Amino acid sequence: MPDRPGRLGEEAEMVSSIGKLILVTSIAGVLPVTPADAATIKHVFVIAMENRDANVIYSDALRAPYIHGTLLPNYAYSTNFVDELPGLDSEPHYIWMEAGTNSFPDHTFKSDADPIASHGTNSTSNGDHLVRQMESAGVSWTTYQEGMDPQRTGACPVASSSRTFYAAKHNPFVFFKDVAGDPPSRTSVECISHTKPYTELSGDINSDSVSSYVFITPDLCNDMHGAPGCKKGHPIRHGDDWLKSQLPPIIEWTNKNSGVIFITWDEGSGTKKMPFIAIGPGVKAGYAGSVLYNHGSMLKSIEEIFSLPSLATVSANNDLSDLFKAGYFP
Repeated sequence: MPDRPGRLGEEAEMVSSIGKLILVTSIAGVLPVTPADAATIKHVFVIAMENRDANVIYSDALRAPYIHGTLLPNYAYSTNFVDELPGLDSEPHYIWMEAGTNSFPDHTFKSDADPIASHGTNSTSNGDHLVRQMESAGVSWTTYQEGMDPQRTGACPVASSSRTFYAAKHNPFVFFKDVAGDPPSRTSVECISHTKPYTELSGDINSDSVSSYVFITPDLCNDMHGAPGCKKGHPIRHGDDWLKSQLPPIIEWTNKNSGVIFITWDEGSGTKKMPFIAIGPGVKAGYAGSVLYNHGSMLKSIEEIFSLPSLATVSANNDLSDLFKAGYFP
């Protein structure tokens, strides 16, 4: 038949094309994910530590062996993370992490008082803050607070507890009335729905039920703060030991679920520069970044990761992109 050679040629070409397709498919199955595919960060963990200068944490390998032996060599950290409120207490810094400011039309945070102090005047009705943006955009969030005491703090922990070393001043969400109520209350439904004891985090990790945004506050013995009644030893070592015991499963889950962990300190103890460490599959390994940052930079970066508009209070801040490999932020 006259058309037989043409058909044979077409069949040969088809077989060749199928072979190439199989080869390409096979190769694609083993190629590493490209940065463009891997860049989407789906989960952010913030862990808030306390009262240490960058030069102390970055130089004290004796008291911080886990930070020096594991975190700094394998992940990225900042050498120029500055205190936006030098001289003020912890609480205003935590408010800054959430809103990019400590000053609102109805209240300025300057002390470490609980939100229910003075009949609820140590709180704000302002709605311009991160988790309110998340609520509006449908981004899930949870804060895990270590040391929550049902008898003292309630399910919405608006009151501190010296018995369990929980400090409300280190929990920024309870100072916003749209979260904790007006006045802030231990029974606020909104607050309770987003607040869990830290002991529940491991179960949520094991069941893959972790929110998109997670804010973790260790207690006063484990956050490097130190408090009367904590076990003997240096607060830095206690915090380093806590990170060593708690971080590995969080890092493992983060690596599997396109996440990042930001370890921040609220303020320095003698200088204006604080440590800051970024952990995740997309950060630069062993990288010491010198770009100017503060807590507003972390807030702005979280907004960018979740495609939220930047609050006016942080729009001029540098984001944390310098700490990430090309194509992995946001």
